[in-house]
Amino acid sequence: QVQLVESGGGLVQAGGSQRLSCAASGRTGNIYAVGWFRQAPGKERELVARISWSAGTTYYADSLEGRFTTSRDNTKNTVYLQMNSLKPEDTAVYYCAATRSVNWYRLQNYNYWGLGTQVTVSS
Repeated sequence: QVQLVESGGGLVQAGGSQRLSCAASGRTGNIYAVGWFRQAPGKERELVARISWSAGTTYYADSLEGRFTTSRDNTKNTVYLQMNSLKPEDTAVYYCAATRSVNWYRLQNYNYWGLGTQVTVSS
């Protein structure tokens, strides 16, 4: 069992920055990777970034254009998403999710989800 809690969401002006945190608890030793996803109203949930728990290997959605960075601190069992140059289209509920599978590219393998945190970017 893995529990995830996102925090750090809120209101930010366009062009600003925000850092989200994902605190993991439970059997964190079995986590292979943590992914960040977001879902805007009326849209499907999409992958933002993912990071392997041990090596810290990262992957980012092409649409981010290098604006976001994910990192992790295994001693704190926490994964971060640094969001820079935010745009109104970044407005969404942001979720972190964990997978124990090495096949971290498969959405269905992310079995543990946080409840999400709202990020609103004003224009």
